[in-house]
Amino acid sequence: MTMLDDRTTAAAWPAAYPQGYAVVDVETTGLARDDRIVSAAVYRLDTHGDVEDHWYTLVNPERDPGPVWIHGLTSDVLAGAPLFADIAAAFAERLEGRVLVAHNAAFDWSMIAREYARAERTAPVRQRLCTIALSKELALPLPNLKLESLAAHFGVVQQRAHNALDDARVLAEAFRPSLHTAAERGVRLPLLECRPLTEWSAAPAAPRVGHQASYRQNSWRPSRKRPACPYPNPGRYEVDKPLKQGMRVAFSGDTSVERELLEDRAVEAGLHVATSVSRLTSLLVTNDPDADTSKTVKAKSFGTPIVDEAAFTQLLRDVAPADGG
Repeated sequence: MTMLDDRTTAAAWPAAYPQGYAVVDVETTGLARDDRIVSAAVYRLDTHGDVEDHWYTLVNPERDPGPVWIHGLTSDVLAGAPLFADIAAAFAERLEGRVLVAHNAAFDWSMIAREYARAERTAPVRQRLCTIALSKELALPLPNLKLESLAAHFGVVQQRAHNALDDARVLAEAFRPSLHTAAERGVRLPLLECRPLTEWSAAPAAPRVGHQASYRQNSWRPSRKRPACPYPNPGRYEVDKPLKQGMRVAFSGDTSVERELLEDRAVEAGLHVATSVSRLTSLLVTNDPDADTSKTVKAKSFGTPIVDEAAFTQLLRDVAPADGG
């Protein structure tokens, strides 16, 4: 791989590229609509991806911190941290006028937008760029879509995974060569519009049994057709083993995480999201395995493994590469 020489960068740089970036990582109490941010970090980069400064803060989520075994932030650590409303202005100052860059940017943006809506403010973000999407545009030879794989590809050393400050640093260091590669090839950056939430309801309506709620009422993520899964189906999921890229996953019933976001995470991990259950389905995800829905009935008749949403979310953290990958 080659990159633009520093002496020719200014002349060769695409004029349509953004003038600045805010590389962001947030750690959260979970993935659901009502989960909260517990820490946030921002690396501000100039138009060529060079670091200008960085910022980090803990955030008191005003609730249980969630998966402490992942982010390492206990209730005691967060007790004296500022509330999001207290750091909203400082956070906004670092986002203003820049493209938000994150690894799985749809998730980071959704959490940030919700926090600003709760604080009765608006996040000053107009566009976002997902480094997963950029890696696909560049056809980088990555074994999977994890941040650690992107970092390893560019020789960036990850010191503390799931620490917001270190994850943001790692992403900033991996984004710069990605950006230069894109500029050298004349690749159009996969920028998406960010539509901030303008209001927040602290008590969402309880879902009706058997009804999958629509999450587009406050949507900032346009509906789109997902590309076909590039990996062959390796077969059924086996208990106590990791998921494998190419597995066909179906969902049934209500989920605490927005269904579209959950499906996006599955697709980005290399899984095939199926709309129905067949003998080829690797796994059914449902929080109500005893419900007589067509998917659960078929899954039981075919002997398809069934797991709940919480177990599936944990499995998504370590999806094995496809055979031959």
